[in-house]
Amino acid sequence: MRLSRYFLPVLKETPSEAQIVSHRYMLRAGMIKQSSAGIYSWLPLGFKVLKKLEGIVHEEQQRAGHIPMLMPTIQSADLWQESGRYDDYGAEMLRISDRHGRDMLYGPTNEELITDIFRANVSSYKDLPLTLYHIQWKFRDEIRPRFGVMRGREFYMKDGYNFDLTQEDALHAYNRHLVSYLRTYERMGLQAIPMRADGGPIGGDYTHEFLVLAETGESEVFYDSAVTDLSFGDREIDYDSVEQCQSVLEEFTSKYARTDETHDAALFNEVPEERRRVARGIEVGQIFYFGTKYSEAMGATVQGPDGKPTPVHMGSHGIGVSRLLGAIIEASHDDKGIIWPEGVTPFHCGIVNLKQGDDEADAACNQLYAALTALGLEPLYDDRKERAGGKFATMDLIGLPWRITVGPRGLKNGVVELTSRRSGESEELSPEDAVKKIAAIYAKHGATRGF
Repeated sequence: MRLSRYFLPVLKETPSEAQIVSHRYMLRAGMIKQSSAGIYSWLPLGFKVLKKLEGIVHEEQQRAGHIPMLMPTIQSADLWQESGRYDDYGAEMLRISDRHGRDMLYGPTNEELITDIFRANVSSYKDLPLTLYHIQWKFRDEIRPRFGVMRGREFYMKDGYNFDLTQEDALHAYNRHLVSYLRTYERMGLQAIPMRADGGPIGGDYTHEFLVLAETGESEVFYDSAVTDLSFGDREIDYDSVEQCQSVLEEFTSKYARTDETHDAALFNEVPEERRRVARGIEVGQIFYFGTKYSEAMGATVQGPDGKPTPVHMGSHGIGVSRLLGAIIEASHDDKGIIWPEGVTPFHCGIVNLKQGDDEADAACNQLYAALTALGLEPLYDDRKERAGGKFATMDLIGLPWRITVGPRGLKNGVVELTSRRSGESEELSPEDAVKKIAAIYAKHGATRGF
């Protein structure tokens, strides 16, 4: 993409309503624009990152054997009345009526709808286990929406639902989700710690939240610092193996890590004092096992091996895809702007032409652009007739991990400058070697193309 043809409405000043870093930088970098309180339009740069995150979530869900689908945003109130949650959910649910006077709602979650789909189509235990998921816009009418996409009213979320014959099978599904979530977050450059949490309106007393440590987090968290040394890495795992999934669960949840809602001071005090930590965390996902809560209420049964109807055991598992953008920025930024991890960056590198209109500089930039594009990478070429300082400021603000700077002086020596956004370090390389180095970096991360 050439910046002269792109829609990137960057702001020099920070809007007064932006209280935290991610909100400030998403507005300034032209990623989002507020439509109304807690509701945002996703502009091209923000939309591009959103789709990158969505792609990673899809890949890891399907790697774990989960099946994608799509459910509607508007649901019938009848299903929620059947489960008993319609009156219990509270004012966060947006309740509406259609032109025929039927009670409807803008779905905040989909347990009832997926249970209805299941009970209409699955009747035998031989069709289990089954996990279905989708990624969809949802709405919760926050009383005080704030912090940009971190606590908005409309949000993009992956929610998945497992159906199993027994509790043991359902807990394996729970562990399988935990493993897939660890892989997902690490691919995004995040360390998300699974912490014992509260079931809230979803229900169930077996649940973990995944939290990214950040000063602006909405939750107070208590943890053993040893959990921050854990990494899933690039290990391979058989998702059908109960033992392997259980082993990962034990590895990542045996150390003390809890939100304030489930904090146990006595247990926390058993952690060696030098490893006790109290901090803030941003929730980016949660997994639940809630047994037969919905299947019993809504008659979701299968014929068991004994021929008798058996209510299925269920769980639900969510990832806040739109919220992840805010969490990544909160965890990865400096005073100049965003610093995208390579796995989620909207463009793989920036090309800055220091003397637009100079034949040699223009030709070198065009050749770099073509070489990177031919390798399946997406460069953002700043071909504007703008001063160099302004171009560098824009690149720093939008946070591309790597920048290639091209100018007449360097070209006389046959070199361009390759700069790391994270470290700020630069090196002079031939244009061919700069392309090779960028390609080698992204070979480790999977250079998926975005929108």
